[in-house]
Amino acid sequence: MSQSHELIKSAHRTIRLEIEAVEELLQRIDTDFIRACELILASKGRVVVVGMGKSGHIGNKIAATLASTGTTAFFVHPAEASHGDMGMITRDDVVLALSNSGSTAEIVTLLPLIKRLGITLISMTGNPDSPLAKAAEVNLDARVSQEACPLNLAPTSSTTASLVLGDALAIALLEARGFTAEDFAFSHPGGALGRRLLLKVENVMHAGKSLPQVQRGTSLREALLEMTQKGLGMTVVLEQDGRLAGIFTDGDLRRTLDRGIDVRHATIDEVMTIHGKTARAEMLAAEALKIMEDHKISGLVVVDDDDRPVGALNMHDLLRAGVM
Repeated sequence: MSQSHELIKSAHRTIRLEIEAVEELLQRIDTDFIRACELILASKGRVVVVGMGKSGHIGNKIAATLASTGTTAFFVHPAEASHGDMGMITRDDVVLALSNSGSTAEIVTLLPLIKRLGITLISMTGNPDSPLAKAAEVNLDARVSQEACPLNLAPTSSTTASLVLGDALAIALLEARGFTAEDFAFSHPGGALGRRLLLKVENVMHAGKSLPQVQRGTSLREALLEMTQKGLGMTVVLEQDGRLAGIFTDGDLRRTLDRGIDVRHATIDEVMTIHGKTARAEMLAAEALKIMEDHKISGLVVVDDDDRPVGALNMHDLLRAGVM
């Protein structure tokens, strides 16, 4: 029991110290941060992130976040850069160099070449008086009062602070560029995220012969047969001119039974939901899902510009497509 208490106490201490390290960053989001953003926004090239050890792992993640949020970026290992990979960096690029000490030998070795090529250098260090910070056009101050490690040695609070500062940089650039959800989806085409953001209603809706539909005046029994044959749990109800009159769903059927209506003699006009909520074929499937969730419904009719039904979809269609 005593050991369990000590383990929890250690975890709480670590989390508190890292929270404090992140909170300290707030007062350092100043003109240097603005300048770093401006340099990247003005660049015609890429952001090349470099870092050794734990800073390298954080740098790799920062590069990935930048790349997925509208800022072309990639990571270069500084030791590899000294042995040929420096050729991947052009004069139009911006180098973002991470080093807690600001004096990492593998990065300091690159400074003369970066300067000679006239490449813009932004540093992220825990020491604003370090060689790296002084060589940079602007330094992002990521210093921490104390590492979460009880020996104050293992990079913990410092790597968390650098990661958060990198996220702040990426999101500030995202917003400055007017990066949209659709832009984000194009860099995440795989998996559920891509499906959620790129899939359109027309890609999942039931159309043509698979669209259940009946005319006004149709008996409820015939409408139920149409629903059963098409297996969508709903049917569209049409006006004589082909425009949307309403929708009848499994939920409407339950409410009809609750009202004691004789389903053998009722017409669809008596029990349908008049018109109902609709979607458009070109709409994102995620938007259709939001309409369903907001109105607590399970199906939507898809209409054209003349309010004529061209398709229908339900929650199961979105679930199968991975939108939810």
